[in-house]
Amino acid sequence: MSRPDQPTADRVVIAVFDGLRPDLVTPELTPNIMRLAARGTWFRQARSVFPSVTRVATSSIAAGAPPIVHGIVGNAFYHRAAIADRMFDTSDAALIRRAEAHHDGRLLAADTFGDVLARAGKRLAVVHTGSAGSAHFINPRARANGHWTFSMHGAGATQTPEAVEQAIERLGPLPERELPRLQEVAYGGRVMTDLVLPELQPDVALIWFNEPDTTFHYRGLGSPDAMAGLREADKAFGTILDWVEAQLDSERITVIAASDHGQISTGSVEPLFETAQKAGFDLSAAKVIDGATLVATGGMSGEIRLREGDPAEVARIADWLMQQPAIGHVFSRDRNGVEGEVAGTLSLALMGTGHAERQPELMFILKSSLDQDQYGLPGLGAMTPGDVPLGGGMHGGINPHELNTVLILGGSEAGAVSQEPAGIIDIGPTVLGLLGLAPATSMVGRNLAQPAREEARVVRHSAGAGAFAQHVDVVEQDGRRFILGGGQ
Repeated sequence: MSRPDQPTADRVVIAVFDGLRPDLVTPELTPNIMRLAARGTWFRQARSVFPSVTRVATSSIAAGAPPIVHGIVGNAFYHRAAIADRMFDTSDAALIRRAEAHHDGRLLAADTFGDVLARAGKRLAVVHTGSAGSAHFINPRARANGHWTFSMHGAGATQTPEAVEQAIERLGPLPERELPRLQEVAYGGRVMTDLVLPELQPDVALIWFNEPDTTFHYRGLGSPDAMAGLREADKAFGTILDWVEAQLDSERITVIAASDHGQISTGSVEPLFETAQKAGFDLSAAKVIDGATLVATGGMSGEIRLREGDPAEVARIADWLMQQPAIGHVFSRDRNGVEGEVAGTLSLALMGTGHAERQPELMFILKSSLDQDQYGLPGLGAMTPGDVPLGGGMHGGINPHELNTVLILGGSEAGAVSQEPAGIIDIGPTVLGLLGLAPATSMVGRNLAQPAREEARVVRHSAGAGAFAQHVDVVEQDGRRFILGGGQ
């Protein structure tokens, strides 16, 4: 374990804006995020992880490491050992309880910054307006750690139902669901400023805003509703900044603003799995597991697993995928650190996703581009059929606008802009370092409040078979690897 730093903060406040792209952080839309940026350092090259989906990102923030370390490899994935009868939807509280029971409370298979705080006798309080799964994975052992997690989904969606009861007693009933989630982000802000910060006084307080992500999905990235959701989340963040600035010891409270991933707009819907079935593959993308040889999940990226049968079927469908016009990337289990074990594929380990026990046989990404959407925002991609409408926002792949995240460290250097490699895996180690605590040994990220030890290196990795060619660009520094993007 690395040596602890000298503490530079007594308390840390983190605000995560789900799905927020940095190019939408502007004085007009987000004056309060800009207000923090004016008194801190904005890491403009910050990156998410692959797959760039919420519960994987949440787990990576908590663990300070990519999914190859913590084992939450998708928003949904087939985890046969724990849940054999259906896809594991990591947003579902009941399925999380089943999986946690199987893993003796270590479903997220790495120490989190919450675990480190607890061992040091420090408290973490979470106010979460997103799914029950996201609320769980940001501090998966909250009850054992003696911590406090509020979920907007109610007492049944958190390990600490008393947190919801306290909030309702103080602020009144939870708001009704609406789109955009204006009332929810406002209520979450009040839980922070009326209860958590002044009364609970945790060493670390985190609020997770479900906007702009939710309305991005269902109304489109540049829609008036999405902009309203973003403005409301920024307004709630502003009340938190006001509270911090009013404290006598405000200089000892560090504020961090971040997002977990970005989004791009959907330009086409590709019936990939239906086409595979017509091509003769015994494949199912259903939530309930049936007798299919291959099971899959979709979106802008997805996984394919061999449920049973001949392992040669994996290579056969990988070759088929690489012949499909809509496919941009195909990954398989690691062969040599760059290439996958299936000819023409890249390695899941290269992508930070090849968890030893939970990785799939294959992952794919549908093609995307930097073309503009209907609102003039760059980033268009294909997806498999789902509940998000055509033109709605999606994420999960490695388009730069899916990967580039907001990451601003308040109070570090007023108005500074850093082009240094950084990402969501650095948030946990930074929080711990600010409080003078060493990171867990499993953490890969670094404390961004300290200078990097080495120069960054940008590397392109390529693979292909026949007419199919693919590459991924990564930046490496201080034992960390961030995906910059990729193409063909």
